[in-house]
Amino acid sequence: MSKMAKKKKHENGTNLNKTLIDEKFRYLAAIVQSSEDAVISEALDGTITSWNPAAEKMFGYSAKEAIGKPMSIIGIKDRLYEFKEIIEKVRKGVTVERYETQRRKKDRTVLNVAVTVSPVKDEEGKLIGLSVIDRDITSQKQASQYARSLIEASLDPLVTISADGKITDVNEATIKVTGVSRGRLIGTDFANYFTEPEKAREGYMQVLAKGYVTDYPLTIRHINGKLTDVLYNASVFKDIMGNVLGVFAAARDVTAQKQASQYARSLIEASLDPLVTISADGKITDVNEATIKVTGVSREKLIGTDFSNYFVEPQKAREGYKLVFSEGKVTDYPLTIRHKEGKLTNVLYNASVYKNVAGNVLGVFAAARDITAQRKAEAEVAEQRTKELERLIELERFQKLTVGRELKMMELKREIEELKMKLGEHV
Repeated sequence: MSKMAKKKKHENGTNLNKTLIDEKFRYLAAIVQSSEDAVISEALDGTITSWNPAAEKMFGYSAKEAIGKPMSIIGIKDRLYEFKEIIEKVRKGVTVERYETQRRKKDRTVLNVAVTVSPVKDEEGKLIGLSVIDRDITSQKQASQYARSLIEASLDPLVTISADGKITDVNEATIKVTGVSRGRLIGTDFANYFTEPEKAREGYMQVLAKGYVTDYPLTIRHINGKLTDVLYNASVFKDIMGNVLGVFAAARDVTAQKQASQYARSLIEASLDPLVTISADGKITDVNEATIKVTGVSREKLIGTDFSNYFVEPQKAREGYKLVFSEGKVTDYPLTIRHKEGKLTNVLYNASVYKNVAGNVLGVFAAARDITAQRKAEAEVAEQRTKELERLIELERFQKLTVGRELKMMELKREIEELKMKLGEHV
């Protein structure tokens, strides 16, 4: 190949490279110009060297007003030190990504921004400036602060947990119920703050597996030993790509509710009358000790079985609880309970439906009054009355006989007197 041809080929290659570089810069320039983020070039002395349309819109300064001015025109006095710190980091080869700070607009309005700063180098790799990208996160920050306010306003302990079970954030209610500061809680094992750590661990693992849990019972232990019974409702939270980031859990304090339940349970157990709750399909859902005694069957074996199975007349018992569901209650409904050993107990049932807070019927609450002694007393009274009646009849019969005899004697006496009178007349 001739020198002329080689030279021409070299020139063509150079021109091609130049064209490619020009196209690349035009492409990058187009991206910068169309970006919704403020893209600013900055010299090492802090002077603004480029200012895209998004920067004009974001900060209110035109490119003509901004270029040649120091970056401090959008800085906040108390935070100007950040510019120096960022430059020092970039000089050391560090790219600063999504550094959250504040900028001031031309109208003096303050913006919350996420800043990314990258080094700009010449062909020899020497640092000649900085490329600064500012993303306005004011709305995002306000939304985050609003959400945080809602979280902190909650009286329920709220917590976020990572996939490995570590606490990533808590609200004030969590701090109060554990007695541990936010700084000490974050990064520790969620399960450590419960009376049953393994159960707590199983709970959040269940959330990660199923996506949620509802009314999961746990007991939180305060550092001073105080226990708080809670029900946890939890679900996973995800990033915009749908990847699970962790678990958000809310605990409802049910200590008072549990104490009330225990108090109610004590009252139920103190009752000498058999008490029972029955589901809509006639299955026993709970019983007291008196029911266990009158049937001779344990609570575990009673629960889940058919209520009507424990009576001399099962069909009558079945009709009884169905009557409660249809009419809301029954009063003095007579039944006879059969003990497993054959002993019979006559009872009168008083029952009514019970409902949830929404007013939906959940089942029947029934109380049985043992009237066996009453029935026995009534039988004894009836027997005594029968005997007395028989005696009265006998006395009346005797009286009739006696009165009849007296009447006959009086009649005979009268006849004698009449006969005497007749005899006297003849004499």
